[in-house]
Amino acid sequence: MKSIKMIPAFAALMAMIITGCSNADVESRIARLEGRVAELEGSGTASARSASTTQPAATNQPETKPEGPLPVFAFSEELHDFGTINEGDEVEHVFEFTNTGDAPLIISSATGSCGCTVPEWPKEPIGVGEKGEIKVKFNSRKKPGIQNKTVTITSN
Repeated sequence: MKSIKMIPAFAALMAMIITGCSNADVESRIARLEGRVAELEGSGTASARSASTTQPAATNQPETKPEGPLPVFAFSEELHDFGTINEGDEVEHVFEFTNTGDAPLIISSATGSCGCTVPEWPKEPIGVGEKGEIKVKFNSRKKPGIQNKTVTITSN
């Protein structure tokens, strides 16, 4: 008799779990967790490392700046709001920047926070004072509701 009473309760619990988290909530949680993982990996204190990849814990020394001239990104804008779009739309935006540093700027990679966000970046060095562009495409297929996506750029 107890097992029959538990079936509706279990079904109700599963329904709450399935519908309780919106896509935006899940994306937000994933972004926070990815940030925390990156933070832990950067500080050398991640506890889930295997024995073969164990590295000594980082000390609390200040970050040292490389010597010599360095490139500097100066973006005309760092955020873009596509506004209201329909699910399934593919939109894109071009982020313009200038190298205001003292050395050529080399972008080695640019990655979106998920597969729906795809950046295209210049593969050739951007000289001092020169302009460049990073085109970001967002595919909203299966992405209802509010979305917050990021692009991470790795450069010299």
